[in-house]
Amino acid sequence: MGEFVDGTAFNHEQGNRARKLFAAVVLAALDDAIADDKKYGNGPEQIARWARSRDGREVLSCAGIDPNERVVTGLMDFVSKGIRTSVALSREESERRHAAEAAEAA
Repeated sequence: MGEFVDGTAFNHEQGNRARKLFAAVVLAALDDAIADDKKYGNGPEQIARWARSRDGREVLSCAGIDPNERVVTGLMDFVSKGIRTSVALSREESERRHAAEAAEAA
């Protein structure tokens, strides 16, 4: 019984690592689309085309993201804002957004 639990825990950890790897691929695709948007002006269309493709749907699914049209729209909105993923996920950016929202609500 103990071996089964250890095996299950190991498989769960492996699954989490794989999900994180695919999430990193999604973040890289977003950064590429943002770069395309700055250079060619077609970033949102590029990320939408990728997310709707067979490979894109597979990567999104493996990252734990349901590849539906709402997600595609969210990815397009994110790319159109032009904020790189490393900046958007940083603590400083999060604090800046919260401060802006608080100032806006006041």
